Amino acid sequence: MKLDADTARARKLGIAHFAFMRALVQGIALREAWDRYLQVEGLATDLRLVKGTIDWIRDAFAAAARREDRHGTARLILMDVRRLPDNEPAVPSLEDFAAERGLEDFSEAEQIEAFEAEFGKASVRQGRRAKLIARQLDALRWLEQLVAQPPRAGDAVAAWLNPNVSGRLEAVGIFTLAQLVERINGVGRNWTASIRGLGTAKAARVQRWLSEHQASLGLAIGGHVALARGKVFRHELQKVVEPATDVRPLEKLLVPAELDGRAGVYRRPQAQCLMTARNDYEAILTWLRSKNGASPAQQAQAKAKRRGRDLGVESALDWLTTLSHTQRAYRKEAERFLLWAVIERRKPLSSMTTEDCTAYRDFLGDPLPRSRWCGQRNRERWSPLWRPFEGPLSAAAQRHALTVLKNLYAYWVDKNYLMGNPWSGITVPRSALPKMNTGRSFTMAQWQFICEQVDMQRERSTSQRLKLALSLLYATGLRLSEAVAAKVDHLQWVEYPPDTEDAEHVEGWLLNVVGKGQKLRQVPVPVDVVGLLADYLIARGLDPDPEAGVNQGAYLLGKAADLEAVAPSLQERHGDDPKHGIVANTLYDQLKRFFEECGRVLDSLGHAKGADRLRRASTHWLRHTHASHAIARGTPVQIEKEILGHASLATTSVYVTTEEKRRMKAMASFWGKT
Repeated sequence: MKLDADTARARKLGIAHFAFMRALVQGIALREAWDRYLQVEGLATDLRLVKGTIDWIRDAFAAAARREDRHGTARLILMDVRRLPDNEPAVPSLEDFAAERGLEDFSEAEQIEAFEAEFGKASVRQGRRAKLIARQLDALRWLEQLVAQPPRAGDAVAAWLNPNVSGRLEAVGIFTLAQLVERINGVGRNWTASIRGLGTAKAARVQRWLSEHQASLGLAIGGHVALARGKVFRHELQKVVEPATDVRPLEKLLVPAELDGRAGVYRRPQAQCLMTARNDYEAILTWLRSKNGASPAQQAQAKAKRRGRDLGVESALDWLTTLSHTQRAYRKEAERFLLWAVIERRKPLSSMTTEDCTAYRDFLGDPLPRSRWCGQRNRERWSPLWRPFEGPLSAAAQRHALTVLKNLYAYWVDKNYLMGNPWSGITVPRSALPKMNTGRSFTMAQWQFICEQVDMQRERSTSQRLKLALSLLYATGLRLSEAVAAKVDHLQWVEYPPDTEDAEHVEGWLLNVVGKGQKLRQVPVPVDVVGLLADYLIARGLDPDPEAGVNQGAYLLGKAADLEAVAPSLQERHGDDPKHGIVANTLYDQLKRFFEECGRVLDSLGHAKGADRLRRASTHWLRHTHASHAIARGTPVQIEKEILGHASLATTSVYVTTEEKRRMKAMASFWGKT
């Protein structure tokens, strides 16, 4: 019988709950008992939390007793013996009383008569209270045997953790204790960084609780979690996930002998092969090495740095950590296909048929199950959160994958490793017409909502940077890498007087951008965005005039200018040079968090679909949004291609000035209508 979601999420009772209640019944101080047994629930100083938790435990105990038709036990459990009057003087035992009064030679009945004559009803009340405590302790022991259970890896986080904590974990897709441990091990010390409202104190309590239940969970938190990321050696990170025949990066995949291709159906004899590779795995590595790699100087630098950090620990596959961009792109596609062939198809790559390849092409359009194959972008390869896919591949990405795999098999055929290429003739259908990917852009209404939300940000240097970045990326369509590389002195004011083709005087700001392939282009920037930049420069202690000499070398997007106030420890690490810029990941993460927050706000307003789009948004959505909105407002497509850097500028042509003027006018028309 399959349990529904509510049943699976229902709070469970563990031995800690019973130990805590026994401690209270026996008179141990509330705070001491709480800190000893239930610290994971929160702070003992939060009296509302403590009272609510105790009430829930009592109700859960009573409900369990009623299910067993022990209604008297249920009533007994609900009694709070701490509230029974206990202000009578201490009463000695009958034996101690008799010895003190010299009544040892009297009968027990006479001793009792004298005892009650002196202490009266106090002894009766204390005796009744002691019996009640004993009955409650017996009831708790009976209930513990009946309902107490240890935490298991597959249990819901809501079943064991405080709703305030479990709700925040579920909001980021962590639903089970196994997923929680995977998240902690997969990210490391700062695993709560992107989980709103879950700070270091709560994280520490959760980690402590998980460690206490390591045996029943069958899961352990790695030692690397206790250290800052920069202090963990690379070879230590590599131990976080053990090699296996499962979804693993290429360097950690164990391919069984029957699937490694040494006896592949379409293999040529080894004696005729131009490679020494004995199996498909080794043949992939040979193919990767044949591609243009990092320069010897880059490899030596990376190796020297690694040796210093890892005390000389080396591996035969260390060269995979210094691949060029091309090699990394090729490795990704070969790695994906190898994993699918071994795990899903249970066949070697050298036994793949055309039908297998067609099935893999279809798989690329929807990698299922998602939990096995898909994960978040940029998870490091050592992490248990790493997955080969983020989700379904677009048609363009599928075409790229097929191109790479055709290249792999063509190489093998050329080297006499295989007798034929099963990818020949397999294609991905192209769209009838090229079109903008509007699925990754904001609507006009969503963009207006984003602008309203950024205006509500707290006044900090990072919020100023956020506002400038949003406006800049939307107005210009810059790539993330181009935005963080842009400097103030890359801006220039230009004026175009009337000429024979256009009687209008045009002026404005241009930003010199070095894009892909080191190609230079000039992108118009609206005056109001430069106005935001001027305010931002003042906040950083720089001159508001972009062309001022003191701004030479200053980045458009700088580091937080108020670190001394908000994070003194970071101030010492990063210094206070107002000209310093930020890395791409910093801006990406800031915008990603902002879009997720916008999604939560929109969700609270009842717009679930729009909220989901905002939560999925990234920096590249702004580039798509710029293009789609500009074209929708009448900007010629050819001009948009030039603005986005999809074509080079004819800088030596006599028509350059005219072309720049046309672009400036077209963009001014777009800005004026937004």
